[in-house]
Amino acid sequence: MSVQTLPELFFSAVREHPRPDCFSYRDGSGNWIDVSSEEAYRRVQVLRHGLKSLGVRKGDRVALLSENRLEWALSDLAILCQGAVVVPVYPTLLPDDIAYILQDCEPTTIFVSTAEQAAKIHAIRDRIPSLRDVVSFDAVNLPNIMPLDKLLQIGANVASDQPTEAEQNCVAVTRDEMASIIYTSGTTGKPKGVMLSHWNFVSNVLATMEILSFYPSDRALSFLPLSHVFERMAGHYTMLYAGVGIAYAEAVDTVPRDLLEVKPSIVVSVPRLYEKIYAKVMSTAASGSALKKSIFFWARRVGIEHDRRLFAEEPISGWLALRQRIADHLVFAKLRARTGGNVRLFVSGGAPLSAKIAEFFHAAGLVICEGYGLTETSPVISCNTPTVMRIGSVGKTFPGTELRIADDGEIMARGPQIMLGYYHNEEATREMVGPDGWLATGDIGHFDADGFLFITDRKKDLIVTAGGKNVAPQPMENAFKQSRFISQAVVIGDRRPYLSVLLVPDFEALATAAAAEGLSTDDIGALLGNEKVLALFREDVDRVNADLPGFNQIKKFGLLREELTLEAGELTPTLKVKRFEIDRKYQQVIDSLYPTAHRDDD
Repeated sequence: MSVQTLPELFFSAVREHPRPDCFSYRDGSGNWIDVSSEEAYRRVQVLRHGLKSLGVRKGDRVALLSENRLEWALSDLAILCQGAVVVPVYPTLLPDDIAYILQDCEPTTIFVSTAEQAAKIHAIRDRIPSLRDVVSFDAVNLPNIMPLDKLLQIGANVASDQPTEAEQNCVAVTRDEMASIIYTSGTTGKPKGVMLSHWNFVSNVLATMEILSFYPSDRALSFLPLSHVFERMAGHYTMLYAGVGIAYAEAVDTVPRDLLEVKPSIVVSVPRLYEKIYAKVMSTAASGSALKKSIFFWARRVGIEHDRRLFAEEPISGWLALRQRIADHLVFAKLRARTGGNVRLFVSGGAPLSAKIAEFFHAAGLVICEGYGLTETSPVISCNTPTVMRIGSVGKTFPGTELRIADDGEIMARGPQIMLGYYHNEEATREMVGPDGWLATGDIGHFDADGFLFITDRKKDLIVTAGGKNVAPQPMENAFKQSRFISQAVVIGDRRPYLSVLLVPDFEALATAAAAEGLSTDDIGALLGNEKVLALFREDVDRVNADLPGFNQIKKFGLLREELTLEAGELTPTLKVKRFEIDRKYQQVIDSLYPTAHRDDD
């Protein structure tokens, strides 16, 4: 009988796929430390007893405020084994946002990672009456905070004093009981608590294992936030169950170095990583010698031609096969080496991936399997596989899942991964999930003749111009990000007479180009106002416009002086743009693009 709950999933992994490097992390000296399956199981059980000693009972909410690290994974599993409900909280959130979540879910206990996170909880603790205990992974010089080591010692003492109790490795839970409350990123308004059951997660793990191959010889690099459902299901529970070793990147900024050191065979990521790699490769190629540039772009053409014939099941001539091998030796093998040289599967989700970027990676021998889902669907409802793939799509319907397209184009989903509902918000639950179990995703899409799902845009993100035209901004934004000079793009135009775009330059690529033209980079404002620089971005606007109908074309653009960031509140934790925040923060820039026009409601 297959596993039904997350503790069963963990115990199965320890029993069926024991390994010396179940988890790996970098210590303070920069050395990689391995933790075996046996040791992970022991620590989870000790920590579970520690939680019991704090009075944590079945159904209690326990929050986790931490970056990705070993302690996050072990705490998550221990909370679940105690029958409690895990509430992950993004460590990038501000104290007031954290207070909102904790007031809503009313945790009895919270784990924090660092002194910085502990200080956030210390500042709002009197606003969280349910909170009894704060446990810190790192040493913290604040009152009423328990070090994790102390809780582990308490748990070890309890386990040694009650040997019969220690044999009971978890509190009994059923598959339909709540395992976690995950608060949505909140691109608009306050976040909602998505209630997910044990079976929501486990069914998604089992379905993933049906269509993607993972082996105990595999190793994965984890760097997406474990607080998000995508990494939690795909990079945490699925890897555990499949017996894949998990190595935690030190930080998002260290991923290029960690790829080289860990040499993972599996990487789960959002499109931003692939966009950055692609932009770096294109920038390097463009700034190389004429010969190197010629070889690179020749290799790209050959690789893409080879793959297009492969996907179309057309014959590949011996001449094309030979050129592909040469291109691989001269160009693509070097790119694979930059990812550690061992990656056999990239998985992409959380946001749309540019088809052009996916096509390039595949030509380079780096397969990206793009999938699709929501927090409310635990998360995956469709996915490409290495053998069943259509670039530009988000794959075919996930095993055990039903998908259909509503009359207005919205994607509807039904299956075992559909959430229990929103915590303390029955009205929002009824708006999202009908009595027949169909969930409204909020995304617009369609199926092709072969059953591959294509996402057009977010229903709420559709721009309606003053002329009444509906415009999907994400495809245009993805097209802009294919430029080596553009890092981010936000299309503007809701209730306005025409479309504009805010562009964030790739400042490294721009600096290289500016230096070649003899332009100073000391003053960013002056550089972005230089006519030669503006001409570069006009070329990109013209390139994107060439593929668009008249009412969809971009009339004006504005350049921003710095990256849009999570810390500044411009992006969600999964790096989606908060459009309402961009409208508010850059109102002056936006208004300058419409000097004689106002929005309809102004």
